[in-house]
Amino acid sequence: MNNAAPKLEPVNTLSRTAPHNAEAERQLLGAILVNNETFYRVSDFLDAAHFYLTPHQEIYEMTGKLIRAGKIASPITLKTYFPADAQIADLTATQYLLRLAADATSIINSEDYGRTIYDLAMRRDLIRIGEDMVNIAFDAPIDMPPSAQIDDAERRLFALAETGGANAGFVAFGDAITSTIDMAAAAFQREGALSGLSSGLRDLDARMGGLQSSDLIVLAGRPGMGKTSLATNIAYNVASAYRAEELADGTMKTIDGGVVGFFSLEMSAEQLATRIISEQTEISSSKIRRGDISEADFEMLVAASQHMQTVPLYIDQTGGISISNLVARARRLKRQRGLDLLVIDYIQLLSGSGKRSDNRVQEITEITTGLKALAKELNVPIIALSQLSRQVESRDDKRPQLSDLRESGSIEQDADVVMFVFREEYYLGKTMPQEGSEDFFKWQADMDRVAGRAEVIIGKQRHGPTGTVDLQFAGEYTRFSDLAQDDHLPERTE
Repeated sequence: MNNAAPKLEPVNTLSRTAPHNAEAERQLLGAILVNNETFYRVSDFLDAAHFYLTPHQEIYEMTGKLIRAGKIASPITLKTYFPADAQIADLTATQYLLRLAADATSIINSEDYGRTIYDLAMRRDLIRIGEDMVNIAFDAPIDMPPSAQIDDAERRLFALAETGGANAGFVAFGDAITSTIDMAAAAFQREGALSGLSSGLRDLDARMGGLQSSDLIVLAGRPGMGKTSLATNIAYNVASAYRAEELADGTMKTIDGGVVGFFSLEMSAEQLATRIISEQTEISSSKIRRGDISEADFEMLVAASQHMQTVPLYIDQTGGISISNLVARARRLKRQRGLDLLVIDYIQLLSGSGKRSDNRVQEITEITTGLKALAKELNVPIIALSQLSRQVESRDDKRPQLSDLRESGSIEQDADVVMFVFREEYYLGKTMPQEGSEDFFKWQADMDRVAGRAEVIIGKQRHGPTGTVDLQFAGEYTRFSDLAQDDHLPERTE
């Protein structure tokens, strides 16, 4: 009896024709040439590259250029763009274009034909990705681990799922300008006039214009400053403001707020939830953990928890994951649930994709480069928390600087925005002099001045000014909020 495993042979796809429908392509092109309005029924999802036959790609592209320029696209106007001796399927270009117009489908069916062409193009892309996976798996170099191939395949599949093809290559400057104008128009129409996601903190939004898509935002601070609290506050503010509308193709478009993914590498999901519910109800988290609450407090907690269950905030509490695993999970969340903001707490708890490196600076470089690439790929802002070195503690002025970032070279270089959380109250509270002394009264006055205040120091911002934003901080509830403006304070009564 032979128990040997059967020998696997690679699938031979060379003898099979790639899926396509030339007739659908001809009829759609004909419909566009007969009635140029047909083009706008398919142009938002159908590109020239989705056509299988090269002449059809050229015809669709030329037709689109003419129509977008406000000109008429017809067999007569198009023929001038082909050489006089050009042949398409044994016909002259003029004859072929006239035949397309004669074979035109109804404008009513044009979108269905366009979807058919698009779906077949997707299947051809899937075949290409599958063939590449097989070929690379057979002939992969020794120094290429399987995880690297998996990551590459998942990246290409994600790009295909999102856009119908790898979103790479050059972008026309005109398209970039159009995107910029669209962004400015959205900011103008959005409440608060923000071009990015609102953090829920007025003064921080005013300084940054909101959280910008594809930005890597590093939020750093020494232990006890409240960087995790600020990150959870922003994450919940974004998620609780989420509003979306369903588009014609069944997908959801975010109108306000956003879906938030939170990688908590240090705290559990329950600990994060406790912080957030404490912030929302203004009931101390320590009282919640001990059960030291009144009946009214408990009812408030239940009401808050019922609302929080509807908030699109997703927490991954896996500790010590690699950057490649984080990227894969973020892509999956974007595909399955949507994603508008990603938070990582914190950079130094991530590991590189390979074996543990003795060179931690090199590993951090891989992590920050990967996070910046992920922000661009998913087109969402990423807030990544970071530790600061102990050299902060040795200075008289303990306000952080860019040089205080641990392994700062790559973090500072890859980040679009670097923010530091600083609370003078934390350090001043440790220097309490003897009660009743002259120094004590001076210390007390200083404590009154900084009590409940926090500074968010923007040390780097590619798209805007640096500077300091003052916030209110309620340590008991780990809650950051806007400081009351002088012109909004209640009038004093004598």
